Amino acid sequence: MEYGSKVSIDYESNKFIGTLIESSDSKIILLKLDSGYNIGLPKNKCKVKVISKPKFSIKKTTSTEKNNSLPNITIISTGGTIASEVDYKTGAVTPITKPSKLLQKLPEIRKIANINTIQILTKFSEDLSINDWEIISESVYKELCKENVRGVIVTHGTDTLHYTSAALSFSLQKLGKPVVFVGGQRSSDRGSFDGGMNLICGLHIANSDIAEVVTVMHGSSEDNFCLVNRGNKVKKMHTTRRDSFRPINSVPIAKVYPNGKIEKHSKHVLRHSNKPTLINKFSEKVALIKYHPGMNAEIFNYYSSKKYKGLIIEGTGLGHVNSNFLNQITNMIKEGIFIGMTSQANYGSVNPYVYSSGRNLFNHGVTYLDDILPETAYIKLSWVLGNFPESDIKQKMKDNISGEYSESSHPNDFLY
Repeated sequence: MEYGSKVSIDYESNKFIGTLIESSDSKIILLKLDSGYNIGLPKNKCKVKVISKPKFSIKKTTSTEKNNSLPNITIISTGGTIASEVDYKTGAVTPITKPSKLLQKLPEIRKIANINTIQILTKFSEDLSINDWEIISESVYKELCKENVRGVIVTHGTDTLHYTSAALSFSLQKLGKPVVFVGGQRSSDRGSFDGGMNLICGLHIANSDIAEVVTVMHGSSEDNFCLVNRGNKVKKMHTTRRDSFRPINSVPIAKVYPNGKIEKHSKHVLRHSNKPTLINKFSEKVALIKYHPGMNAEIFNYYSSKKYKGLIIEGTGLGHVNSNFLNQITNMIKEGIFIGMTSQANYGSVNPYVYSSGRNLFNHGVTYLDDILPETAYIKLSWVLGNFPESDIKQKMKDNISGEYSESSHPNDFLY
């Protein structure tokens, strides 16, 4: 039987009709149903009847001659759902270990660019470490320094994608080319796979004049456009929706359509020919603490005893915690530990001047960090502590280094 054949399969008391597709397991028949979903069936228990042969030949190789009229884009794979498929023996989602296999599923992207794929990690994003941020940064930097590379795409799991995109927004300074993070909420063998369109749209942005670290993910639940969001002003706002990545305290830089059309919505750094600067050390002695009612102040003693260098607090509202915490926080600041305040409200800015609890924290040395996302503040503090002297920490945290602070607010920023 040829791959691409239309077949009817009798399995136990069920009949399935679909297109035969290549299986990585010789004992499993892989069938794409008309619904777009794939199923795997044990070959020795199936009765297969060919309805029609494929209308075109199926090539197993992804090699192709370089097209000099197309841009050169590097895709760096780190793992995640976008680079995964179902193991039809177990039903579990497992990583695709070769980036070329993902490209084989999306042959149309070779009409957009000459693709070079690099596998540096094979991890779901919850398993990524601070050390991995350094590895990813250096790998992207090396590709950006190649004159013939137009831009770089990083495929990444969605759960912590906005952490890594924020990390690279700091570790790669003076960018002259796009660095595009793409992911997928659904695995590549599902009919609702979103990573394909995200990757196609990401390629168009990698060839654009947007010289920043950005995320390119579905802008709606339909397959019509993607949002281009600054890598440190975006957050995953839903567990499963394909349009879960939304801008926070900002509007998207652009919308991008699968046909290559780009609609600009906000200012961005323009492409230039200068090489970037790599500053990619991150300190592990940093923590992000979410305040909640009933929280025990002894948690601060723990971080002090473990010689942490900085804490970011997700306070309530405008940046508050229980007033009984003031002594522990003050003692940590006296020990030289940086304490930064953000809000768990996501939208809006912290402000120490409205309520007395905020004024007390501010007067005792807590640094209020305006409208920065708590996750971005945590990553920025890790980066600042990893690369600059302690005397510069407070000022560096207040500086708007990579667009992490909004220059102004707009009503459209909320729930875009």
